Amino acid sequence: WKRGQFFQTTANSHRADMLFSTAALLSSGLLLSPARSPAAVAPRARAPTLSIAVFGASGGTGSEAVLQALERGEDVSCLVRDASKLKAPRTAAGFSEGSPFASDKLSVTTGSVTNKADVDAVFASGGVTGVVVALGGKTSDVGPTMLQDGTANIVAACKANGVKRISVVTTIGAGDSMDQAPWAFRLLMMTVMSSIMSDKNAQEAVITSAGADLEYCIVRPGGLKSDPPTGVVTAGKDQDAGAITRADVAAFCLDAVVEPDFQFLRQAVSISSNMGSGFKSVLADKTKSRMASK
Repeated sequence: WKRGQFFQTTANSHRADMLFSTAALLSSGLLLSPARSPAAVAPRARAPTLSIAVFGASGGTGSEAVLQALERGEDVSCLVRDASKLKAPRTAAGFSEGSPFASDKLSVTTGSVTNKADVDAVFASGGVTGVVVALGGKTSDVGPTMLQDGTANIVAACKANGVKRISVVTTIGAGDSMDQAPWAFRLLMMTVMSSIMSDKNAQEAVITSAGADLEYCIVRPGGLKSDPPTGVVTAGKDQDAGAITRADVAAFCLDAVVEPDFQFLRQAVSISSNMGSGFKSVLADKTKSRMASK
């Protein structure tokens, strides 16, 4: 053979060997197709993070609302008179009972709910999507009109910032629910509690008048307890009052501002959790599941 013929034959042989080897690898599955670009894989859709504003956050029900909102993964902003009193009400979700909340998803503003500028500061980020109002305190400490004045500021801020959802904790006996309160409690409301009841009635009137175009829920619990959550809440316009844990009240209030199909919007309802675990709860299924694991 000539020299050129040798190199051509050798090259043809090498190409044949390569084709044979490639075919063998393909048939054995060892030669994989090129990996897809990560950009070609659609990312999994995530639920948008909500931002909940809590007023009265250092109180028993308000601190539960803060804890549970953080547990749900939401951003939380709140207004308190004394930031040192904002503490976890129980050990849950990585927080320890009696210890300050430590979370980068929590924003705290110090001030008074009766000061419009302080209330507006809570909405300053522009991201608030729902509001929980759990105001309280002794009349001698907060004044005889704190509830109505503070709620008026909150309603005005909601309107100014396009926030529609708001839940407001008052009490059984307020508004048109006097007949649903136990007789002994009615006696107290007409005597030693007359001042605070007057403020609560005026607070509800603010919601149903100035806040009438909001998607509100007025929440009227019976006797409040500091027991662990039960995950059972019954609610209704004409339901008799009953005992309920603050944790269950907070869960109901959060459902009112985050659940798209919440069934008690633009209503004032009495709530209770003393019907036993077999009674159908009005809490959202995911809320019940979360609280039942406590």
